[in-house]
Amino acid sequence: MAVSISENDGDDDFAESHEINVTPFIDVMLVLLIIFMVAAPLSTVDLPIDLPTSSATPQKKPDKPTYVSIKPDLTLAIGENSVKRADLVNALDAVPEMSRDKYVFVRADRVVPYGELMGVMELLRAGGYTRVKLVTLEGVPGAPAAPQAAEPAKP
Repeated sequence: MAVSISENDGDDDFAESHEINVTPFIDVMLVLLIIFMVAAPLSTVDLPIDLPTSSATPQKKPDKPTYVSIKPDLTLAIGENSVKRADLVNALDAVPEMSRDKYVFVRADRVVPYGELMGVMELLRAGGYTRVKLVTLEGVPGAPAAPQAAEPAKP
């Protein structure tokens, strides 16, 4: 409660001030800000996929990307939800923020065969999702993308 002092008061009682004390409101807002700052990085896709590296220039990430992940055991996931290969397009259609003119980001583990990756991309194309981007890790420019295995010596 705030008070004001003026010279005209003849009694010993202070008059009440009717101003709002915003200090508790600011404290609550700062606590909420900290909570959201900590929780925001945790809301990304968290499937353990060993992505290959690339030395290409990173592009700006959209606000709400839709990730289709191919796990090492060749199962598919949209975000963190597993889907069957036959239900991939129907599951993408059910995503609220997804439309056919938005990009689909495909993440594939390093051990996934090229043919399997192309099969998923073909499913997406057949379902009308032609805007596809491949996700990789950022690599060092000028460095090889992946270490080459040494060939065995021939006798």
